[in-house]
Amino acid sequence: MPELPEVEVCRMGVKPHIENQQVENVVVRQKQLRWPIPDEVMSVKGQKVKGVERRSKYLMLVFETGTVLVHLGMSGAIRVIDKQTPVIKHDHFDIEFSNGKVLRLNDPRRFGAVLWMPDHQDIDGILSKLGPEPLTEDFNAEYLYKKSRNRKIPIKTFLMNNQVVVGVGNIYANESLFKAGIHPEAQAGNIGKKRYEALTAIVKEVLAAAIKQGGTTLKDFTQTDGKPGYFAQELLVYGKAGKPCPTCHTPLMEVRQSNRSSVFCMSCQKK
Repeated sequence: MPELPEVEVCRMGVKPHIENQQVENVVVRQKQLRWPIPDEVMSVKGQKVKGVERRSKYLMLVFETGTVLVHLGMSGAIRVIDKQTPVIKHDHFDIEFSNGKVLRLNDPRRFGAVLWMPDHQDIDGILSKLGPEPLTEDFNAEYLYKKSRNRKIPIKTFLMNNQVVVGVGNIYANESLFKAGIHPEAQAGNIGKKRYEALTAIVKEVLAAAIKQGGTTLKDFTQTDGKPGYFAQELLVYGKAGKPCPTCHTPLMEVRQSNRSSVFCMSCQKK
């Protein structure tokens, strides 16, 4: 699944091509994605894109009368391509622009979404339940410490909860907890403020590095220009169970948490 850095890289990739461009046509080839594409999306024809933003893993195309939300789901990818580019399998949704470019959503599993916020109002509560963005000042040690009190769930599960903080997916949670020296099964409520200070700083550092380097290479995701990301080459523990810890050389362990892989070092990461 594309995580926050991949979606941010996507936003940066498409913005120069579509911002301030007028929509000539909207094409829906497959209406039924995770939710049906609302008919109101067609209303952007004739309007210009005023901004290309992101909230959590939602790409936000801002128009005069409302905002189109695009979520990539498990396997979705967005391209900005020339209008004459042939349609391929799973190309479900296009926005065609007057500059000859097309924003095209390809989603083999159809777990993605194209949604509409009239007058930019979150009437369905899609965004209102989300926690703060991890790269903003709202995500800090004081906030995370207070949010974690009396919580008996594992810290990795807590960190991946979008109502706590958005966009810290499995890969980046693994990496951040390793760098912070925190065992993924440690109870969130038992972790002290000093360790949360280290963890919040490291989460910001890890995500910022991923965005800078173009997002993590995932088999179901490529960037808007078709090139894979490069951050996967620098992952310290994710996907490396059984290999030596990069710090102490103890073999890395792996457990399943909420059906996701957690890789950690028994020596370096403490509960």
